[in-house]
Amino acid sequence: MEKETEVVLLGSWFSSYSNRVRLALEIKGIEYEYIEQDLTNKSQELLNYNPIHKKVPVLVHKGKPIVESIVILEYIEDCWKNEPKLWPEEPYERAKVRFWINYYDQKIGPSSTAVLVSKGSEKDKAIEESNEVLKVLEEGIERDFPKRTPFLNGENPGILDIVIGSSACNVEAFNEAIGGGEDLSLEKYSCLFALVTALKNLPIMKQYLPPHHDLVAIIRKKFNLNQDA
Repeated sequence: MEKETEVVLLGSWFSSYSNRVRLALEIKGIEYEYIEQDLTNKSQELLNYNPIHKKVPVLVHKGKPIVESIVILEYIEDCWKNEPKLWPEEPYERAKVRFWINYYDQKIGPSSTAVLVSKGSEKDKAIEESNEVLKVLEEGIERDFPKRTPFLNGENPGILDIVIGSSACNVEAFNEAIGGGEDLSLEKYSCLFALVTALKNLPIMKQYLPPHHDLVAIIRKKFNLNQDA
């Protein structure tokens, strides 16, 4: 196991991208130092380690920075070969996982943001489109991962589980932030709902998910929402 000073993670408590990395480090049993970042007043350390994007997460391993959450997750698996494995070893299975990670980041995130920034009939349309995106994910999980036991990776969560769980486990906070409804409830998507439920029951997920009320507050502040939105 690495010494604590050899692995450092710069992150933010409400960033699902940061929490992806925290979860992966914990699952792999890697000791690390966590340094919380104020994204409204970015530290010189963050700017030095990630001068291009100036974002979290940044993993610093033996003084060398690695940026972008998926790049970091791949790096963790490449550097630490111990069990449990986060990525499938079989190339085709690994390719499927990569495809759905890309789908999640390219479709789920933007569609959720569209709901947050729209109003009136535009919000209704954004919610409908977001549900369509979720439906595609649901059908993909059912087709490509038929042996869910209970995670897509098997008995232990893997990379795709981490990517989905770090944000989807906060769906109640998201719904409350946009007005307290259940417009984007996962219950209508049985495979996705079962996966998220299993993930939420993990002790490490409970430990690192943002506190519900704090997350609601920061979503409303960031997107200038109020309780009537």
